[in-house]
Amino acid sequence: MTNKLKSVEVFIEFVAAFRCPHCEGSLKVADLKSLKCSNNHTFDFAKQGYVNLMTHPSSSHFNNKLFEARQKIIMESNLYASLHEKISKVIKEHMGVSIFPFLILDAGCGEGSHLQRILDKCMNGIMTGVGLDISKEGIVMAAKKYKDPIWLVGDLAKSPLEDQSFHVILNIFSPSNYKEFKRILVPNGLVIKVVPRSNYLKELREALFDDFEKKVYKNDDTVSLFKKHFYLSDVINLCFTKKLNKAELENLVQMSPLAWTSDQAHIDAFVNRGSSEITIDLDILIGLNK
Repeated sequence: MTNKLKSVEVFIEFVAAFRCPHCEGSLKVADLKSLKCSNNHTFDFAKQGYVNLMTHPSSSHFNNKLFEARQKIIMESNLYASLHEKISKVIKEHMGVSIFPFLILDAGCGEGSHLQRILDKCMNGIMTGVGLDISKEGIVMAAKKYKDPIWLVGDLAKSPLEDQSFHVILNIFSPSNYKEFKRILVPNGLVIKVVPRSNYLKELREALFDDFEKKVYKNDDTVSLFKKHFYLSDVINLCFTKKLNKAELENLVQMSPLAWTSDQAHIDAFVNRGSSEITIDLDILIGLNK
């Protein structure tokens, strides 16, 4: 079965969870090749197995090289394995009595590796993952690599997602749209937001920047805003170090926006260490939609 046909079949099952980003009308699968609303807004399934539901062109600093490096860090170095373990445990505990369909949205999924890893850890056949990102490059890579989730190019500001259609929203190192999160979550639905703490990737920041202000990260405002929109049921702190080799350090630099404002001499000096301990220091915010 082709990626395109598989995507069509999954959409037929879950099409009620999506809406037209132009007119907010309900969608249906037409002729096994498109999504169409009652106003004839039409979105074709791509051969790679995704649907582009953008209403306007978009540009992004995130390119294929960044996404390839991120995929290698997540899937091969296992730098974020503990994060995936923690999140999957929270999701499984939240599920309680089996609900079908049980839909998990990764808002700002990039190339999809975090979502795929979390679904793998959950090991639950009734869960279906949906990855949404404004970057077409990221979604194309996700659709090529991971066959089970639904992959969408889309913008939360013009959301292609129906009211009260998702049980869990993942928001991992990505911008948020809390108004939309509240709209698309079921009552008592779960938002899991991952934000860096002060020591996150400190070795990289210290190597790339001479400016002290750029070496320090604070998430106080992010946490405060989250608490204004959702009932904060838990905050899980995850802090550890992992040694990365030279190839992994190269991928870490390539995937990080920190490198965009650093100079090449600092980058080369960091990579040429050959190996380095890297600090992961995160807060996992667990919010309930009340």
